[in-house]
Amino acid sequence: MAGSSSGFVVGLTAAALAAVGFLTFQAAANVPPDLGERPAGSLGVSTSNAPRDDRDPEALPVLSGTGERVVYSLHDDRVWLVGNADKVKRTFRVTPGSVDPAPGTYTVGSRSSSVTGTDGLPVEHVVRFATVDGVTIGFSATVPGGTPQPDPTARTGGIRESRGDGTAMWEFATIGRPVVVVP
Repeated sequence: MAGSSSGFVVGLTAAALAAVGFLTFQAAANVPPDLGERPAGSLGVSTSNAPRDDRDPEALPVLSGTGERVVYSLHDDRVWLVGNADKVKRTFRVTPGSVDPAPGTYTVGSRSSSVTGTDGLPVEHVVRFATVDGVTIGFSATVPGGTPQPDPTARTGGIRESRGDGTAMWEFATIGRPVVVVP
């Protein structure tokens, strides 16, 4: 009896696999050719602006994550340093470089107290969190004597902040700190 029941199970399994294979073939034959394509300009994330409170342009974007983090809005050229209980510790305007990171969540990967930026300007309190096509993206402050208007033709990832804001970023954004980039 054991031999006949195991043969029955094997037969059912083979029939089930054949049915699944047939259904998979049918489904694949009926998939629209453009199903896997993204619309032009799509990064796989919403490209609309993150919801914000129009009454308060300094309000933290609604869909910017939770917990301690740095939030950077591409649309508003603004940064929020967010502490415990989603309390904004500081917010400030920034001047982005010519290369933007895609919206998403990153982590601070490296820091330098002072270096020469990709635009040739001396900068301090550099907090790096992404790389786009070989261009490193990070926050930094130009030191006194730096040219306020970098070369507009250069591919740069430096997101510039004032020296005071740069100091606050440096103290807050340690290695491993999340950086949330919103549209």
